[in-house]
Amino acid sequence: MTRKLGLVAGGFALLAMTAVAIAPGSAWATAGKRVDCGKVVSELNGGKKVKEVAKDLSISTSSVYRCKKREAAKSGSKSVKTAEKGKSPAAATAAH
Repeated sequence: MTRKLGLVAGGFALLAMTAVAIAPGSAWATAGKRVDCGKVVSELNGGKKVKEVAKDLSISTSSVYRCKKREAAKSGSKSVKTAEKGKSPAAATAAH
């Protein structure tokens, strides 16, 4: 009797571990989807905060930051705001 109970409990434990391992986490929610960085940057330049942009476009905040970083690297400046104003990094630091 005790042996059967142990086997049943072990079976349920194995089933539960398998179910948890198969279920996709929130990190995989947007896997395979392309993020339109142009749209993200335009929303940020429009004055929206990162969390607002992420919520509106149904993407993660890390995707917003990634787009922001790519845009800054493309324009050669430290932030999207300075890229929008057309300032170079040297001019931006001289202003501070």
